[in-house]
Amino acid sequence: MLGTATLGVGTVGTATVERAGGAPTLEDVARVAGVSRATVSRVVNGKRRVAPQIQDVVREAIATVGYVPNLAARSLVTRRTGAVIVVVSGAEEAAADGRVSVDFADPFFGRVVGGMLRALRPRDVDPILMLAETDADRARVISALSNGNADGALLVSTHGDDPLPGLLVEAGMPAVRFARPAHPLPMSYVDVANRDGARLAAEHLVERGRRRVVAISGPLDVPSARDRLSGFQDEMARHGHAWIPVATGNFTYGSGVAAMTELLDQDGEIDAVFASNDLMALGAIEALTARGRRVPEDVAVVGFDDSSLGAHSRPGLTSVRQPIEEMAAEMARILLDVLADPERRVTSVIFEPTLVVRGTT
Repeated sequence: MLGTATLGVGTVGTATVERAGGAPTLEDVARVAGVSRATVSRVVNGKRRVAPQIQDVVREAIATVGYVPNLAARSLVTRRTGAVIVVVSGAEEAAADGRVSVDFADPFFGRVVGGMLRALRPRDVDPILMLAETDADRARVISALSNGNADGALLVSTHGDDPLPGLLVEAGMPAVRFARPAHPLPMSYVDVANRDGARLAAEHLVERGRRRVVAISGPLDVPSARDRLSGFQDEMARHGHAWIPVATGNFTYGSGVAAMTELLDQDGEIDAVFASNDLMALGAIEALTARGRRVPEDVAVVGFDDSSLGAHSRPGLTSVRQPIEEMAAEMARILLDVLADPERRVTSVIFEPTLVVRGTT
């Protein structure tokens, strides 16, 4: 039984609802809460011009009478659907043409979606997943937003030359991106301080006394890959390592195997490798093992992401952690704030990385 809460605007728990039948209405909620129907409507429709204490009373009254909002009617009033599109670009295998190719075996995507749900569910907003690998796919995303099938977009792209962010901006669609875009755009985004994370990896390998150090980069048309490589090289240079051999992968396990094999062909005495994500680091370990090189006794390996795959590998992978779930939740919060106030300026939120040391170093 709900207790009595008095805030000078009515008393929940002391009013009774007497109806001959039918579903509870806004008027029923207003009578129980002791407020006007207009106030109840503002709370139900997510308006911000209601004091938090009054919102609590109204929500308690909603639970008391069992009121269920008419979503179709609410959409007509608010012009909101209660849905956002989660657009993933770069999740399909397409490595033959040299583009970034990350499939859903990469736990990164699951972590991003999980983080978004953490922020969307409490606001009763549903995600709609769409892939955007082709021009036709991108046109469908724009059409879905233009036709009012969703209120905005959360964009997760690993293509450095992805045209979708520009198309969303040009169409005036509310959108937030995971990671800094390759080209400056008036679009909000969240990211991790990639250069700083790579510097942590370099410092760690130097502290471990490693001297023949190499790097496996992601595609250099992707800002995060460029930043991780340059941050690593800069920090190694500060410690006297003027030249770091580099092989480029595409963020997949197989490309890590191939890149590490290439580097070993150049120098069979490598004693440390930094890979720009965990999947490539794990691929590098496979290539090292195939050549009879022990990890970490002969070669230390550091990845980037701190994924569950790396954490549960044997030995556990030392990795730079980016807080992906927190970053994705922040994306969703930014988008919801923009939907509530379309005049909000574009913004960026940069998260700090940390180094998680495990058995590969």
